[in-house]
Amino acid sequence: MNTEEINGFLIDKFNQYNLKEKATQGVCPLCSHTRKPKNQKAQCASYDWERGLGTCHNCNTTFQLHTYQRKGSSERVYVRPETPEQFNEVSTNVETWFGTRGISKQTLRDLQVSEGSEFMPQTGKQENTIQFNYFMGDQLINVKYRDGRKNFKLYKGAEKVFYNINSIVGYDTCVIVEGEMDVLALHEAGIPNAVSVPNGATLNNNNLDYLDNCIDYFDDKTRIILAVDQDEPGQMLQRELVRRLGAEVCYLIDFNGNKDANDFLLEHGADALKNAIHTARPVPLENVSTLKDVEDELRDFVKNGFKPGFQIGLKNFDKIFSTYTGQFITVTGIPSSGKSDFVDQMVVGYNNLYGWKTAYASPENQPVYLHAHKLMRKTWQDMPSPGDIGGNKWKEVANHVNDNYFFIDMDKYSLESVLRKGAELVKRKGIKCLVIDPFNKIRDTNAVSDDVNRYTMDYLAKIETFCKKYDVLTFIVAHPTKMYKGQDGKIEEPTMYNIKGGGEWYDASYHGLLVHRDYEAKTTKVKVLKVKFQNLGENGAEAHFTWEPRSGSFIPHETLVEDGEPMPWES
Repeated sequence: MNTEEINGFLIDKFNQYNLKEKATQGVCPLCSHTRKPKNQKAQCASYDWERGLGTCHNCNTTFQLHTYQRKGSSERVYVRPETPEQFNEVSTNVETWFGTRGISKQTLRDLQVSEGSEFMPQTGKQENTIQFNYFMGDQLINVKYRDGRKNFKLYKGAEKVFYNINSIVGYDTCVIVEGEMDVLALHEAGIPNAVSVPNGATLNNNNLDYLDNCIDYFDDKTRIILAVDQDEPGQMLQRELVRRLGAEVCYLIDFNGNKDANDFLLEHGADALKNAIHTARPVPLENVSTLKDVEDELRDFVKNGFKPGFQIGLKNFDKIFSTYTGQFITVTGIPSSGKSDFVDQMVVGYNNLYGWKTAYASPENQPVYLHAHKLMRKTWQDMPSPGDIGGNKWKEVANHVNDNYFFIDMDKYSLESVLRKGAELVKRKGIKCLVIDPFNKIRDTNAVSDDVNRYTMDYLAKIETFCKKYDVLTFIVAHPTKMYKGQDGKIEEPTMYNIKGGGEWYDASYHGLLVHRDYEAKTTKVKVLKVKFQNLGENGAEAHFTWEPRSGSFIPHETLVEDGEPMPWES
């Protein structure tokens, strides 16, 4: 494929309409062939190759120029449904059913809703199905099938994208809903620029891979209205979309007790639905809250108390430490104590339990392929061998690491550039963790003070702002100043006060952890130096681990490591 990189995407330069590359003017692929013969070669369209959009001055239509592929995506081959020469229109019975949901035959035609037989795994047989066809440009990307029993399935192996994504091209405003029926309802109300997530919302599932595949469609939007379901999964989806797309462009809908847009249409009518969209309220102002903004959380606290923190899946550590997102953890320890390795263990644990993705800014954890190897071992729970290369397990684990861990690789690191790249990765990849390792190699080049305490305070304040804005959990690996041996000949355990900048680290950090190696016992101790909220951990508590050499994983300590097994810092 002949490609070039533009704005973080690999762009197929053999565009879908075979238009002349780099030309700024040309024919319109949508209308030129329908015009009078003498006008068919008229250059009625403008091409913007960087944005991948064209605009026709004759038919006033905006169209997609390029086929996009995510940069760094797995070498995953998606299956494309075969595009029929003509879609089967829905039968009279199906049309009547849609009518009971307030959806006209014209809307079904406009959005190319069809009907046909399809094997449904839920029933184990061929069923007559409604078919929602997912297009990008003129390409059929996916199909969702629905039978009469409300069973659903997407086309096996096809790429997940937003339903009706073509409709928002050329608009600076769009609406995101949670189901195809809601897109139809909005179209019925005179709002064509609406898209739906492909697979609804589920609790604790914020892996919006379809947003990764379509993020460029939202780059030019100044107003994104979130009209998702009012239940708990829908509200979780709403929060993740706000985090990914940016609170400054997101607006929220209140359906006044109705579950979704289609229910609202049935109860209140098309005009009321259109008005609800046009009067959507902005996401609450940053840094300003009223009781109404937090009332749901307040009610939940009164009923249930503090929410449990997130854990990593190591039982002895989970007993003494957990955390929330939107915070940062300071991890310290003497050199070669296993700090970076235990942070890797933590983010792999969060990924296993919650699907969180992580970005690393780790100048010392180089080269990148060796760091990726460590993450593969922890994910695989084994040491890959040469014979594994290219096998199914290798492909599975390599794809997983590729899609869930991102390495910020710069010639010159600065705090500003790392946080800017972190914000971009929140939007494009949905990261929930950021690792800065170590902090002294990632300087704040915009610091206004030479005073180390003031520098530290400003540095941590910028990280805290980033964590809160993007709801990201950040790890800061911080080396202590030189430590000395005690009377027993052992190096003293550092505290957060031993990090350069002193008490600012303890005061500003939400949490503090010490990773310390016991050379004699060949174990690693992780000690809680600070938890900001006592429901999340126990100050001074310890968890002890042995290190499993094949997987590179920390195992809750029960028996001593056998002599001769290297620790990670010894291999």
